[in-house]
Amino acid sequence: MSEPDDATKASGRRAFLKNVAVAGVATTLPGAVGEALAQAGSSATPTTGASKPATAATIAVNKQYADFLSFEDAQDFEDAKRGLVATLPEPVIIKQPNGTPAWDLQQFAFVSGGPENNSPPTVNPSLWRNAKLNMNHGLFTVVDGIWQVRGYDLSVMSIIRGDHGYIVVDPFITTDVSSAVWKQLVIPHLGDKPITHVIYTHSHVDHYGGVRGLVSDDDLKSGKVQIVAPAGFTEAAVGENIIAGNAMGRRASYMYGSLLPRSPTGIVDGGLGKTTSVGTITLAVPSMFAEKTGQKLTLDGVELVVLMAPESEAPSEFMFYLPKYKAFCAAEDATHTLHNLYTLRGAKVRDALLWSKYLQSSLDMFGDDMQVVFASHYWPTWGNDRVVAFLRAQRDMYRYMHDQVLRMANKGMTPLEIGEAIRLPDSLAKHWFCRGYYGTVYHDAVAQYNLRLGFFDGVPANLHRLPPTEAGKRYVEFMGGSAAVLSKAHGYFNKGDYRWVAEVVNHVVFAEPQNTAAKQLLADTYEQLGYQSESASWRNFYLTGAMELRKGIQQLPAPQPQSPDTIQAMPLDMFLDYLGIRLNGDRAAGKTAEFNLNLTDTKENYVLGVENSALHYSRNKNSKAADATVTMTRANLNAIMMGKTNMQKLVMAGDVKVDGNSQKLGDFVSWLDTFDFWFNIVTP
Repeated sequence: MSEPDDATKASGRRAFLKNVAVAGVATTLPGAVGEALAQAGSSATPTTGASKPATAATIAVNKQYADFLSFEDAQDFEDAKRGLVATLPEPVIIKQPNGTPAWDLQQFAFVSGGPENNSPPTVNPSLWRNAKLNMNHGLFTVVDGIWQVRGYDLSVMSIIRGDHGYIVVDPFITTDVSSAVWKQLVIPHLGDKPITHVIYTHSHVDHYGGVRGLVSDDDLKSGKVQIVAPAGFTEAAVGENIIAGNAMGRRASYMYGSLLPRSPTGIVDGGLGKTTSVGTITLAVPSMFAEKTGQKLTLDGVELVVLMAPESEAPSEFMFYLPKYKAFCAAEDATHTLHNLYTLRGAKVRDALLWSKYLQSSLDMFGDDMQVVFASHYWPTWGNDRVVAFLRAQRDMYRYMHDQVLRMANKGMTPLEIGEAIRLPDSLAKHWFCRGYYGTVYHDAVAQYNLRLGFFDGVPANLHRLPPTEAGKRYVEFMGGSAAVLSKAHGYFNKGDYRWVAEVVNHVVFAEPQNTAAKQLLADTYEQLGYQSESASWRNFYLTGAMELRKGIQQLPAPQPQSPDTIQAMPLDMFLDYLGIRLNGDRAAGKTAEFNLNLTDTKENYVLGVENSALHYSRNKNSKAADATVTMTRANLNAIMMGKTNMQKLVMAGDVKVDGNSQKLGDFVSWLDTFDFWFNIVTP
C-alpha cells in the first residue's frame, strides 16, 4: 500500500477527530453508592439479551483509533509488571464470608494480550489496551520501602515501611479484599509487622472502605493505629452520597457496568481499574489531619510533606512527598487517564483550574528531587525525567481543558458547541496517560462550562424547554409520526450516524414508551456507540441502556450504600438535611409541625419544624410550643437509619420517649417520601 499524501493524511485526521466526537471519546467512585450497587448486580447473572455484532461503521471508527495511536509503545506494559513480588493464585477469587466472590478476576479472563492491537471489533482498541493492562495483579515493589498491591479492586493500596511497622495508603473498597490481601500477600512476603498508620488520600470510598479489614477497633480506640486524612474528610466522605444518593446510585449502575455481562460485548474494564470489589464497606474516623500545603507529618519515623488539593478530584484530597524515598504520592490527581471533571454517576463538578495548579505546585515543590510518582490507581512512573514529563502533561491537560472552554465561552460558543469543537492537541492526545478511559474531553469540557456559567447556554429557546415526554410527542408529530421517524432513522443507522439516530429515536421512545420497534432500534444504536467508546464509563452507560431497553429493568434487591460506619459518622445536621429532601412539598402544603429532638448520649438538642412545605431546624434549642418532644439516643437513631428497627418498636420498648402530640409526629412521617432505586432512565 502506498504512503498517503498530505491531503489524504489531513483528511484522515479530520475524519478521526469527527468520529472520535461521534464515539464520545475525545481524549473518578466512585462513591459508596456505586460500590454498593456493584453488590446488587454481581450476585445476579447479568445479560444484555441478544447482543449484536459491530457494524461496518463501528469497525471503521475503531480502526481510526488503531491507526492514530502508538500500539507499538510497550512502556506501560513494562511498568505495570515492574517490581512484581508475588501474586495471589490464578484465577483470582477472593471470597466473602458467605462464600460469594468479593473479587473474581477470572470473569475477565477473555481480556488478554500484550501491547499489540488485538482488540475484538466490539471494543474500542484503546480501551481494550487499557483493559489488558488492568489485568496485572499482585504485590509490587515501587522502591525499596514502598510497595503497592494492584489488580484486586478498582483502586490501589500502597504500603510504606516505617521504623516499627507499616503505613498503609488507601485500603481498598471492602474489608473482604483488604484482609485477604494482607494475610495472603503482605504478611508472607513482607513480614508480619504492625500497621501504625492508615492514610486516606481523599474522600471517595475506594480509598477508605476496606480499613477495618486491616485494623481492629481496639487498635483504633487505643491510638495504636492512627488514621490520617485531609481536612474536611469525614464530612465529604459521608456527605457526597447522601443528599442525592438514590439518583447517584441508580446512575452508578450504568457507569460501572455492574449489571452487564463480562464479555467483549459487555463490560471489559472500569476505566480506573478492572472493576469494583464486593463486600463490607467500613469507615474509621480520622485521628490526624493534613491541613495545609508544606505541613510536615512524621509517621512512624517517615517524614511526609503535605500538598493539599481540595476540590480537585474529590472535595477533600491531599497529595504528599516522601523525601526519604524521593517518592511522590499523587493521590488521584495524576493517573494514567484523563480523569472525570464531572462524573457520570452525578456529583459536583470538579475544578480543572485548581487541579492543574496543584500539579504545578507538585513540580515547584518536589520536581527536582522526585524519582518516582505513584497514585491511587494504575502503576507508578519512574525516573525524574519521565516523572516530570508525566506531571507536566497531566498539568497541561487539565489547564488546557479549563482555559480553552472558557476561551470559547467568552467568544459566545455554547457548551454543546464547545464539546463538539474542543480537542486535546496531539502533544497531549498521543500520550496513553492522557486518553479518556474514565473522563472524556467532551463531557469534561461541558462540565467546565457548567462550573463557571451554569446549565443555561444563553439561548432563550433553551431556558424553559419541554420535558422529554412532551417534547417527544411533538417531535414525532412534526416528523410525520413514529413509523416515518423509524423508517428514516433506519437509513441513518445503516449509514452509521448513530448520534443522530439516538436523538430522534429517543423522542419516539419517550413519546410512545410501548413502541417495541423504537426501543429495539435505540438499543441497537446505543450498543454501537458503546462499542466505539474509549471511555469505560461511556461504554457501560450505552450498553446498560441497550440492555434495559431490550430486557427491562432487573428488579434486584436495592443496594444499601450507607454502611454502619458511615451512618455513625454522619453529623445530625446532615441527617436532618436528608429528611428535608424526603419531605413531599405537596403533602406538607398548608401544614405545620414542630418537634424537639433530644439525644441523651451525645447531648444534642434540636428544634425541627415544617412550614411552607419546607423543613428547618435549629441547634442547641428547645421550643416550649413544640407539638412533641422526642427523647432518644443517637445509637437508636442510627439503628433506625440502618433499618434495624423503627420508631414504633423503640417507643413500645421504652427506648424512645415521646411527650406531647404523638399523632403529629406520625403525620410528619407520612409527609416523607421514600425513593425507588430502580427508577426508569432510558424510558419515561
